[in-house]
Amino acid sequence: MIDIKFLRENPDVVKENIKKKFQDQKLELVDKVIELDKESRQIKQESDDLRASRNTISKQIGVLMKEGKKEEAEKVKAEVTKNAERLSQLEEKQKEVDDEILNIMYQIPNIIDPSVPIGKDDSCNVEIEKFGEPVVPDFEVPYHTDIMERFNGIDLDAARRVAGNGFYYLMGDIARLHSAVLAYARDFMIDRGFTYVIPPYMIHGNVVSGVMSFPEMDAMMYKIEGEDLYLIGTSEHSMIGKFIDQLLPEDEMPYTLTSYSPCFRKEKGAHGIEERGVYRIHQFEKQEMIVVCKPDDAWNWYNKLWQNTVDLFRSLDIPVRTLECCSGDLADLKVKSCDVEAWSPRQKKYFEVGSCSNLGDAQARRLKIRIKSKDGNYFAHTLNNTVVAPPRMLIAFLENNLQADGSVKIPVALRPYMGGKEVLIPTKD
Repeated sequence: MIDIKFLRENPDVVKENIKKKFQDQKLELVDKVIELDKESRQIKQESDDLRASRNTISKQIGVLMKEGKKEEAEKVKAEVTKNAERLSQLEEKQKEVDDEILNIMYQIPNIIDPSVPIGKDDSCNVEIEKFGEPVVPDFEVPYHTDIMERFNGIDLDAARRVAGNGFYYLMGDIARLHSAVLAYARDFMIDRGFTYVIPPYMIHGNVVSGVMSFPEMDAMMYKIEGEDLYLIGTSEHSMIGKFIDQLLPEDEMPYTLTSYSPCFRKEKGAHGIEERGVYRIHQFEKQEMIVVCKPDDAWNWYNKLWQNTVDLFRSLDIPVRTLECCSGDLADLKVKSCDVEAWSPRQKKYFEVGSCSNLGDAQARRLKIRIKSKDGNYFAHTLNNTVVAPPRMLIAFLENNLQADGSVKIPVALRPYMGGKEVLIPTKD
């Protein structure tokens, strides 16, 4: 959410930003919120005048009563009552107008950084840099579920019987590999100075609306029936929510946290053939990183965050690239975002395994997360990035570490988490 004062003083800038995000249907919202803001300030002014008048008139009543002017005092009392009724009407109207303003402001996208490429959708995203040499082996790389089945490591049929499509059972070495990757990612981030956190897996509705846009919420979140609780789609939600309504000491900045959680997502919409198996699912686990910092430090942290993910994947012998997200591919709260994509030897292309985002003060403004300074309080900036999200990450791991004989090599960094194993041997052809 942008600052309404900025919108009031720079409506053309806000409208141009909406055009860059290809959301022209929202242009009228700018003029509408300006009119409502004007109405709100007029109501506030009249209310303030009535309160000041009430205080003055109330003093007159006492004076008139002391002077024995009871009839005049009664007239003044009637005026006070009339003003009180009007003030009550104004306060009700003020809330109505301010609620409408807030609803509209939640729909207007954040101002994107000037460096963001302009494009309508993810087809316009721009490659930034490649890390590691993508290799296509001289043997056929099976589909990831076929690789897992050779290790008796997955059961999608049983999961469908129990929970429906979009769920899975992982078993044996594949399940152990899944847990090993998460444990390795946890320690990797702790070694980089982040504090490890296990957060709540459910959050209140005001936290949901504070961390994401309404369209994202509708497409992702599962609501607990009869309660003001939602299952998290990523631990970023509860991790940023941790700071709701907080005034944070400036000398404690930044907060650098890495969190583990299961994630639950509706995943609305149809998906292509490459998203079957465990590529896009309703339930998965993830290691996340978030930063709450001073505005001047945000870009430095943005670069550190995506680099952490690149370094982790490279330590597991997986080639990756970074991809700059274009304007139309940015969620409304984001100032700038880049994806980390892993190489798929089977598909002979890269696919997304993580996303790094700078949200400016949008989440902090919605959730009232401020920093306390001797020079005055100000809104924090928030950032987040995926450390690793198996089982999707397992697809990249298995494909890139698969050997010609069907075994899977375990990179040195991961071996302590796999009981010292150097290779996984399939149990069936």
